[in-house]
Amino acid sequence: MGRMLIFGMGYAASHLADRLRARGWEVIGTTRDGRGDSIAFADETAVLIALRDATHILSSVPPADGADPVLMRHGEAVALAPARWVGYLSSTGVYGDAGGAWVDESARVHGRRADRNAADAAWAALRGDVRIFRLPGIYGPGRSILDRIREGRAHRIDLPEQVFSRVHVDDIAGGVIASFAGPPGVYNLADDEPCHQNRLVEWGCAMLGAPLPSLQTLDEAGLSPAARAFYAENRRVANGRAKRLLGWPPRYPTYREGLAACG
Repeated sequence: MGRMLIFGMGYAASHLADRLRARGWEVIGTTRDGRGDSIAFADETAVLIALRDATHILSSVPPADGADPVLMRHGEAVALAPARWVGYLSSTGVYGDAGGAWVDESARVHGRRADRNAADAAWAALRGDVRIFRLPGIYGPGRSILDRIREGRAHRIDLPEQVFSRVHVDDIAGGVIASFAGPPGVYNLADDEPCHQNRLVEWGCAMLGAPLPSLQTLDEAGLSPAARAFYAENRRVANGRAKRLLGWPPRYPTYREGLAACG
């Protein structure tokens, strides 16, 4: 069994930690305040001890204030750590807008967030055994369109050519675990069926027996800046490399299976 150190115990990382612990792994995570069984991100001594003992290291911490906080504070220690595997949860946002076209790992990195692009590149260059996982929209239990429909926060936006990719949180964990025996490199972890967000809303409403939200323009929907930015990019994310090199079949190849598991 291994010892995993995870920087940032967010939604996807916590799900991975649960999967690994169920397999008998020891998992230590960092949080801002070191609550529970985690260690504080700023506790240099505790982090160095964890890095010394870890067989696997994963960062799920996104850039903030223009820089990657893990690399800023602990990058040198991670680079020199004796772990045999290092991973970073990145974003398919690094591909930028593709006008609805397919993108794979060879696509040019030119996303609108320079800090995200820079962090992706910096982790890839940190050491030779790094796996970069580029993730689209993440959903799963407690964090899906079903929850937004129940809360009255779902929107149908009148942008018929808009296409998004997504990934179930359990398939992220599955892809990371599959990479333990696979080669380093960059991997897109996305499902097999990119589609318009409206299709999820319509499917979710049918599942719940809820009325469909009205079709609105972006301005009419009154979305937050972050939600509106979601519609500023249009692409289909190809997942063939992870399937070929990691032997990773998504457990939830489309939103239909994934939402059924969210219930």
